[in-house]
Amino acid sequence: MRFSRAMRAGVVVTALALAVTACGGSNNGSGSGSGNTSGAPAAGSGLVAKAKTGKLTIGIKFDQPGLGLKTPDGKYTGFDVEVAKYVAKQLGVDESGITWKEAQSAERENLIKKGEVDFIVATYSITDKRKNDVSFAGPYFVAHQDLLVRADNTDITGPESLNNNKKLCSVKGSTPAQNVKDKYAKGVQLQEFGKYSDCLTPLTNGSLDAMTTDDIILAGYAAQQAGKLKLVGKGFSDEKYGIGLKKDDKEAQAAINKAIQQMQSSGEWKKALESTVGPSGYKIPDPPAITEL
Repeated sequence: MRFSRAMRAGVVVTALALAVTACGGSNNGSGSGSGNTSGAPAAGSGLVAKAKTGKLTIGIKFDQPGLGLKTPDGKYTGFDVEVAKYVAKQLGVDESGITWKEAQSAERENLIKKGEVDFIVATYSITDKRKNDVSFAGPYFVAHQDLLVRADNTDITGPESLNNNKKLCSVKGSTPAQNVKDKYAKGVQLQEFGKYSDCLTPLTNGSLDAMTTDDIILAGYAAQQAGKLKLVGKGFSDEKYGIGLKKDDKEAQAAINKAIQQMQSSGEWKKALESTVGPSGYKIPDPPAITEL
C-alpha cells in the first residue's frame, strides 16, 4: 500500500514538473517547442506594447544644434527631437512620458540591442551593415556628407582637396568617417572623436583643417559659430536617416512608418524643419519616400 501511494505521488510530481517546464519554454522564448527562437520580439512584447504603458526611452544626440541638442537649462531641441516626439505621440506617449537618452554614434546599435532605448532618432544613417543588428523605419530625412572649415579657408573645396596630409575630424562609428576611410583615405589624416562637438575647438584654433559629417549637422555648427566656420557646400553622399529600433520588430516598424508619413502629409514635418534647421540657412528639401518596409 505504501509503495502504491509513493508511485502515485511520483506521478503527480513528474506531471507538475513537466507542466512548469512547458510553461517556461513558451513564455521566455528560449525553450524548445513553440518558444520564439528567431530573436524577434514575441507578440505583445515589442515597442508598440511598451508604448501602451505611456512611457518610452528615446535615444537622441545631445550636441547637435538644430537636430538634437540638450540646452544648458536641461531642455531638448532640434528636428530629431521633434520627429521623436511626433512618433511617440502617434504611438500613444505624450512628451511627459519620454525619457531622453544620449545616443553617441558608436553606441547606437548596442543601446538598442541591450534594451536601453526603445528607439533612436539621432542622424542615424540606414546601412546594410547596421541592419545586421537593428531594424529601421523611414527614412525621415536624406542628408549629404559635406565639410566644415574655418571661414577664411580657401583651399578646401571638396573631399578631393583634402590631400597633402590635411587633418580631418569626424566621429568614431559614424558613416562619414567610414566613407573617408573607404574613398578618401590617401593623403588625409583622419582623427575620430567621440562627439562632433569635440571637433569644434581644434578646428577653430587651427589644430584641424576640416570636419566632416552630414550637411544638415554641419549647418547647425556653422550657424552656432557664425563668422568663424563655414560649410563648403559640396555634398558627396546620400545619407538616409532612419529611426533605429529592435531588429525584426515588424509591428513597431510599420507603426513608426505610419507616423512618419502622417507627419509629412500633415505639414508638421516641414514646419519642424523650418523652425529648427531653417534659421541656419539650410535649404529645406522635400520629404523622402519610405523605403524600410
